Amino acid sequence: MSASLPPGLPIVPSSSDGTPPNGPAADGPSGFAMSPDEFEAAVQDALHGIPDRLARAMDNVAVFIEDDYVPGPGEDPDTVLLGLYEGVPLTERDWWWDAGSLPDRITIFREPILEICDSRDDVIHEVAVTVVHEIAHHFGISDARLHELGWG
Repeated sequence: MSASLPPGLPIVPSSSDGTPPNGPAADGPSGFAMSPDEFEAAVQDALHGIPDRLARAMDNVAVFIEDDYVPGPGEDPDTVLLGLYEGVPLTERDWWWDAGSLPDRITIFREPILEICDSRDDVIHEVAVTVVHEIAHHFGISDARLHELGWG
């Protein structure tokens, strides 16, 4: 069933330098090739696959697509992420939260997903799993619990 996504859930394709992605470079991903537009459509489809009740419960979240995760200072430089949730989970919000808080951010990383996939169906499946995984963090579900449930 297609979800009617609440306002504030845009998908914003971008790259680390803020310019629109132009696809993988010649020395880029070694997995399945998919255009940025096709990948964005897969993310859109995954978001539309969220049940209406959950989509309506999401609050102040923006979804972005970026080429790859860049580890920060002190992080393992070989860190590979398929997605990332940054924000305050609904379970941790209090009365103070609404006063001027920026939207939570879910980022889906295109290149690592394409690198591990061998077909369009693999990409669609991996994007769906990654989107569900990151949205679950918005609802306060931990990585450990997601792994127990098979969404890790």
